[in-house]
Amino acid sequence: MVSDSVNTADNSANLSTAYIDQTPHKVVKKSTLWIVVLRSLLLQASFNYERMQAAGWLYGIMNVLKKIHQDKRDLAKSMRMHLEFFNTHPFLVNFIMGLVLAMEENKEDQSTIRSIKVATMGPLGGIGDALCWLTVLPILAGLGASMAMQGNPMGPIIFLILFNVFQFGVRIGLMNYGYYTGVRAISTMREQTKRISHAASIVALTVIGGLIASMIKLKLAWVIHVGQATVSIQDKVFDAIMPNLLPLCYTLIMFYLLKKSYSPVKLIGITIACGLIGKFIGLF
Repeated sequence: MVSDSVNTADNSANLSTAYIDQTPHKVVKKSTLWIVVLRSLLLQASFNYERMQAAGWLYGIMNVLKKIHQDKRDLAKSMRMHLEFFNTHPFLVNFIMGLVLAMEENKEDQSTIRSIKVATMGPLGGIGDALCWLTVLPILAGLGASMAMQGNPMGPIIFLILFNVFQFGVRIGLMNYGYYTGVRAISTMREQTKRISHAASIVALTVIGGLIASMIKLKLAWVIHVGQATVSIQDKVFDAIMPNLLPLCYTLIMFYLLKKSYSPVKLIGITIACGLIGKFIGLF
């Protein structure tokens, strides 16, 4: 009867979302956050289609959880919760890690911690894709590619250096911001998200405009003969209206087709076909 009572008590403790030892335990230092940032680089090392990044997430904060939860039952409960489904952007994950570690130190209820994870991982995933993959990466890759096309061997190296400076700057900054600001950071970030997205869009459009003018080469070879005079359609018409007008028009056409669900592979094929046909008939 005594053993049955003990087992019942243990099962109730496992089902509860509150920790057994609810005394706040501050263990996180500056160096601890740096170690978590480095461990978060392996976030997707055990990626799977059942729990996505859960194993990498737990690995990232595991050494801190061991220091926070001296009671092994609390540690097991925390590990079990952090192995639940998790998926967000790998660069912005440190913001959530900082929040969660601050809450774990304060021994917040597990349901609260779980709610914070679920509420932040989706929006940060979308923001990260737009900011990192669709804005910063094309800009820096375009810069490196432009240098390489001009014969500068430093192009790829400059790209790698700048991209990793950006990546680690974001990781370290968000890690500290999430931990030291705590749950209050969520409302602050929500207010600043629109401004950040708007600023990133302006920068991206500016850079893309520069890349269109410098990297897309499209000129008509047509020349009209009027008596003894010759008129170049490219120089006297299109360039007179606006320099690099044809590259801009072709880019807009490609963008329109992309919005119409044309795949990038199809657009590359169309570009190659247009180039070959235009050269054959003397258009380009």
